[in-house]
Amino acid sequence: MARDWTDPECPVARALDLVGDRWSLLVVRDAMDGARSFTEFRRRTGIARNILTDRLRRLTESGLLAQRTAPSGRRREYVLTDAGRDLFPVILTLRQWGERHAFDPGESHSTLVDLHGVPVPGLTPTGADGTHLGTDTTRVRKVATG
Repeated sequence: MARDWTDPECPVARALDLVGDRWSLLVVRDAMDGARSFTEFRRRTGIARNILTDRLRRLTESGLLAQRTAPSGRRREYVLTDAGRDLFPVILTLRQWGERHAFDPGESHSTLVDLHGVPVPGLTPTGADGTHLGTDTTRVRKVATG
């Protein structure tokens, strides 16, 4: 699939070109939570049919979702690929950021829990030596190709 990259050398820009609109990430979020059918994605997100059709097509063409025959054999369903599942830490980080910054104190919201019902701990990037990383302790370096 030919792409007109926003910033061809930046991994953040390329990732946003693939999943940077709100509907794409919400479809991926719902696929992580078990949604498989067009109807289910639409019900969970409230997205317009034409926009959902476009996002499912784009996510499939980009290799984040795959289509397969549903167990009933009557319909097609969408499932995450390895690349789609690799977005889990991104969705988790956005979720945790939202829990901290997108709600008023005491406002009701959902939270992600593990299989034992325990809230998933906050993600904190760490360096090879275990130190916490942030904007003041990292920098971008170009990788030479060749």
